[in-house]
Amino acid sequence: MTQREFVNEWKRKHPEIKRILNKEPFFWVNPKCKSASHALGKLPLTTEDIIDASNRLERFAPYLAQVFDEVKASNGIIESSLQEIPKMKSAMEKMLKNPLAGDLYLKMDHELPISGSIKARGGIYEVLKHAESLAMKEGLLFHNSDYRVLDSKPLRNFFSQYSISVGSTGNLGLSIGIMGAKLGFRVTVHMSRDARKWKKEKLRQHGVKVREYDSDFGKAVEEGRRQAQQDQRNYFIDDENSKDLFLGYAVAALRLKKQLEDRKIVVDESNPLFVYLPCGVGGGPGGIAFGLKQVYGDKVHCYFAEPTQAPAVMLGMLTGLKEKVSAIDFGIDSQTEADGLAVSRPSGLVCQMMEELLDGVFTVDDSLLFKMLTMLSKAEGIQLEPSALAGMPGPFRYAKDAVVHRAVRLGGQDPFMKQATHLVWATGGSMVPEDEMKQYISKGDKILSIEKQQV
Repeated sequence: MTQREFVNEWKRKHPEIKRILNKEPFFWVNPKCKSASHALGKLPLTTEDIIDASNRLERFAPYLAQVFDEVKASNGIIESSLQEIPKMKSAMEKMLKNPLAGDLYLKMDHELPISGSIKARGGIYEVLKHAESLAMKEGLLFHNSDYRVLDSKPLRNFFSQYSISVGSTGNLGLSIGIMGAKLGFRVTVHMSRDARKWKKEKLRQHGVKVREYDSDFGKAVEEGRRQAQQDQRNYFIDDENSKDLFLGYAVAALRLKKQLEDRKIVVDESNPLFVYLPCGVGGGPGGIAFGLKQVYGDKVHCYFAEPTQAPAVMLGMLTGLKEKVSAIDFGIDSQTEADGLAVSRPSGLVCQMMEELLDGVFTVDDSLLFKMLTMLSKAEGIQLEPSALAGMPGPFRYAKDAVVHRAVRLGGQDPFMKQATHLVWATGGSMVPEDEMKQYISKGDKILSIEKQQV
């Protein structure tokens, strides 16, 4: 079958694919979404797995507090704050001409310590778990050990015998590179053409080897995996298939539950929680959505946000082909300014885990990302990288669709939107160099100015 025949066949099955191929912002409601209890019961991971991951991070906390100044105050816990953003809510309502009844919050993962993005959750967790496994196998560490022993020359020398590698567009590579190098591992990050220069330079400053490819994320992962297979001491962290990465992200749900309770924010049948998550291959948003469904069940509704130029998970789930299909198969080249989301093929693991759990996926164009970046900086003084803004239009463009979807799925009307909490997950930005951030804001300013003149 030629590419044209392939595309035409899917257009016939799903007419909405035409809008995706035209790179129009599009909201897809997952028709396979079931009740959380039904969907979770069929999955290979459970709440116990999340708790195990959380406990592991607790064991490592004293070590992290000792070696990273950024987490001394939090006693080694890597976590971000939750912030209400009423001024941004007003600015978005004005721009998109769509009022939002509920409250709007931002989960500040762009401020996560050590590596400055959501990837600090999964990436750092998997490196720590691998280090723990190696050290325990050698009899150098036990569950009741003081994990600060890892900050010693003998342990660093031990880990220096081993390598860690990963394919990345940037942020995952930073988290794995910084953590791996700190422990003493030899780390190689295979980076696609989409990766920002400053991210490559920062990795090299930490002693990480960076291999660059004039191709997309998929090629970087493929090459990293191939090279790791040739070395038994090279541990490849697979963003597309790693359950450990997934569980590292899922721990965020336990932490968020406490933050919401501390703020007296109720989440129940009458007060639903809507969460909007920027999505690349899907590991980060998938893990968080899985964790949230474990915690809140049908009281939480999770939506992934992708660039119009890289709708990898949307196409994988809409067609049912999961990782067996790529945006490139549909003639979409995945060229987007949202570098952290510039992927063409979704994670098979995430598509499997989210098949009956995920409420939907929506796309956003680069132009809007820059406009929102500038608006957020001016309205709230919060500066994010472009990809981190992907979830922001969700509450305004699609909240109505989300309510309709929820009402249909639960078999009735939904009168509770005024009591809803909308949470946009910010994924990166605090480590962006000042000059580059100024360029981002300037670009958004220009786009807003041009549109204002056209009105």
